[in-house]
Amino acid sequence: MNLFKSMLHTKPPSLLSLKAASIKTSNSKTSKRPKRFNARLFPYVSTVFVIAFSAQAIADQSAWTLMWSDEFEYQGLPDKAKWGYEEGFVRNQELQYYTRARKKNVRVENGTLIIEAHKESLTNKDYLKSAPLDDWQKSRKTSNYTSAAITTQGRASWTYGRVEVKAKLPKGRGIWPAIWMLGLNMNEVGWPQCGEIDIMENVGFDPNVIHTTVHTSKFNHTLGTQLGEQSTVIDPHNTYHLYGIEWFPERIDFFVDNNKVFTFSNDGSGEQAWPFFAPQYLLLNVAIGGGWGGQQGVDPLIFPQKMTIDYVRVYQQTSQ
Repeated sequence: MNLFKSMLHTKPPSLLSLKAASIKTSNSKTSKRPKRFNARLFPYVSTVFVIAFSAQAIADQSAWTLMWSDEFEYQGLPDKAKWGYEEGFVRNQELQYYTRARKKNVRVENGTLIIEAHKESLTNKDYLKSAPLDDWQKSRKTSNYTSAAITTQGRASWTYGRVEVKAKLPKGRGIWPAIWMLGLNMNEVGWPQCGEIDIMENVGFDPNVIHTTVHTSKFNHTLGTQLGEQSTVIDPHNTYHLYGIEWFPERIDFFVDNNKVFTFSNDGSGEQAWPFFAPQYLLLNVAIGGGWGGQQGVDPLIFPQKMTIDYVRVYQQTSQ
C-alpha cells in the first residue's frame, strides 16, 4: 500500500546517507508551551535518554524514495518554482518584518539556504495612519527588525511521507526559528482546524532545546491539551542537525538526528483530533520576539543571526 500522496511529479536527486547523534528528550501530553498562534510555556513531565541507532532510530533509508527536494546547489534567491514568501508582520505580535525576495534576509549561497535576521528599520507596506494601536500589524509605520519566512504554499504540499531538513540554527535571546507545516486548507477552515506539525522550534532563551509539537482542534494551547516533546541537542547553532517526521495514516513520528523523540497517534475520534489526512505545506522562518520567543526580551546585540539549511527533502514510502 502506498501511504504517500504526493501532489508533485518531479524527480529530485538521489538520497544522501543520514547521520545520528545522542539526544536527551522529555515528553508531555498536555504541555502548555505557547504556540506560534499564542503564547504560553510548556511544562514537560518526564525525561529519558535516547541513544543513536536504538530501536527508535529512523526507518531504513531503503524504504523511501525521494520525491521532492531542494539541495540548494545554486546561487541567488530561493527557487521560485519551489518557494514563496510570507510578507509583513504576520503572527504572534513578533517584532520582525518578513521581506519578500530580499537577499539580505534570504539567499542561497555555497550550497546552503540562508535565512538571516537583522536589526534595522524598514517601512511597513501595510501601515495605516488610522489603524488603532492594538492593530499591531497595521499601526507600526516601520519595523525594528527584518527576517524572512519562505513556504511551499501554492507550489508543493503533501499527505503522508517523510519530511526532513538539515539545519544549523540562529542563536541569542529573542530568536525563534522554526521548521513547520500547516494544512493547505488553513484559509478556508482556519487554525487549529487545519492542523499544524512543528518539526522543529527553538527559542533563544533556551538555546539547546528543540521542540516538536502538533496542534489540532482537540489538542491545542487554548485547551491546554497540545501534545509535544522537547529534546536537548548539543550545539544546534554551530553544528548541523537533522529534523524530520515520518507521517502515516495512523501516526506521525518525529525525529532529531535519526532518533525518534515523539509520536502523535491518530486516536480514531475524527478530524477534530486528526486533521492529518489532508495536504500540508512546509514553512521555514526565523522570528524575533513575539509571545514565546520574546518572553525574556530580545538582545539587540546578537544581530545579524541566521538559520543555515543544507537541504530539504520529502520522501515516498516504497516498501511495506
